[in-house]
Amino acid sequence: MDFPQPEVGLVISYSYLWSDEAEAGHVEGRKNRPCAIVLVVQQAEGKAPVITVVPITHRPHRNPDAAIEIPAAIKRHLGLDDQPSWIVLDDFNVFTWPGYDLRPVTGQKDRYHYGLLPPRFFEGIIHKFSELRRQGQAARTSRDDEAVP
Repeated sequence: MDFPQPEVGLVISYSYLWSDEAEAGHVEGRKNRPCAIVLVVQQAEGKAPVITVVPITHRPHRNPDAAIEIPAAIKRHLGLDDQPSWIVLDDFNVFTWPGYDLRPVTGQKDRYHYGLLPPRFFEGIIHKFSELRRQGQAARTSRDDEAVP
């Protein structure tokens, strides 16, 4: 299997575990979903990087200030469906790449990513995500024992 090189702005297919599910004792995500990589932390030489992802969902977020709607043109660019979708920025998973939860894109057994978010759009995501983290309003879920904060 050839996994993509992890980079910020890359949208991957991932079995996302919501923080409320983790708090309830779940250890696996309920379904695979697109997720955007918002942080890549390089480790010591020879060790895999630690990745931070935020989920993409069709459901409008309970807090509109903690999610960004993806424009239809960007969804088309990524090959996602035409339903409205939001990137949720107050809930994130951290894992060592490639981890156990990276999944093939539906219908493409050897492809694990959808593509890159456009830089200008991604800047808004990273700004809002950083702001929420700084304010202590973003819930972190570690997906493995090696992931660092």
